[in-house]
Amino acid sequence: MYDQHTAEVPPAVPPARPTHEATTVERGSFCIARCRCGWSGPARRSRDLARTDAADHRTSAS
Repeated sequence: MYDQHTAEVPPAVPPARPTHEATTVERGSFCIARCRCGWSGPARRSRDLARTDAADHRTSAS
Protein backbone atom coordinates (compact mmCIF):
# COMPACT_ATOMS: atom_id res chain seq x y z
CA MET A 1 0.00 0.00 0.00
CA TYR A 2 1.29 3.46 -0.92
CA ASP A 3 1.93 5.79 2.00
CA GLN A 4 1.24 9.37 0.94
CA HIS A 5 3.14 12.06 2.82
CA THR A 6 1.44 15.29 3.76
CA ALA A 7 4.07 17.29 1.86
CA GLU A 8 2.93 15.64 -1.38
CA VAL A 9 -0.71 16.59 -0.91
CA PRO A 10 -1.50 20.25 -1.62
CA PRO A 11 -3.51 21.86 1.17
CA ALA A 12 -7.19 22.40 0.45
CA VAL A 13 -7.72 26.13 0.06
CA PRO A 14 -11.30 27.34 0.31
CA PRO A 15 -12.40 29.84 -2.33
CA ALA A 16 -11.88 33.45 -1.34
CA ARG A 17 -15.02 35.02 0.09
CA PRO A 18 -15.56 38.71 0.50
CA THR A 19 -14.84 39.97 4.00
CA HIS A 20 -18.01 42.07 3.99
CA GLU A 21 -21.16 40.18 3.17
CA ALA A 22 -24.04 42.31 4.44
CA THR A 23 -27.58 40.95 4.53
CA THR A 24 -30.82 41.91 6.23
CA VAL A 25 -32.46 40.14 9.16
CA GLU A 26 -36.02 40.63 10.33
CA ARG A 27 -36.82 40.97 14.02
CA GLY A 28 -40.54 41.37 14.53
CA SER A 29 -41.63 44.50 12.69
CA PHE A 30 -38.04 45.70 12.33
CA CYS A 31 -35.37 44.90 9.74
CA ILE A 32 -31.65 45.11 10.55
CA ALA A 33 -28.67 45.09 8.20
CA ARG A 34 -25.89 42.78 9.44
CA CYS A 35 -22.47 41.83 8.10
CA ARG A 36 -20.08 38.91 8.55
CA CYS A 37 -17.49 41.34 9.96
CA GLY A 38 -19.71 42.02 13.01
CA TRP A 39 -21.19 45.32 11.85
CA SER A 40 -24.93 45.89 12.23
CA GLY A 41 -27.02 48.83 11.16
CA PRO A 42 -29.86 50.48 13.03
CA ALA A 43 -33.23 48.74 13.33
CA ARG A 44 -35.54 50.02 10.61
CA ARG A 45 -39.23 49.58 9.94
CA SER A 46 -38.48 50.05 6.24
CA ARG A 47 -36.86 47.00 4.62
CA ASP A 48 -35.70 49.24 1.78
CA LEU A 49 -33.72 51.46 4.18
CA ALA A 50 -32.15 48.39 5.81
CA ARG A 51 -31.09 47.10 2.35
CA THR A 52 -29.64 50.55 1.61
CA ASP A 53 -27.69 50.42 4.89
CA ALA A 54 -26.29 47.00 3.88
CA ALA A 55 -25.32 48.23 0.40
CA ASP A 56 -23.68 51.36 1.85
CA HIS A 57 -21.66 49.24 4.25
CA ARG A 58 -20.48 46.93 1.44
CA THR A 59 -19.28 49.86 -0.69
CA SER A 60 -17.73 51.88 2.17
CA ALA A 61 -15.93 48.88 3.68
CA SER A 62 -14.34 47.74 0.41
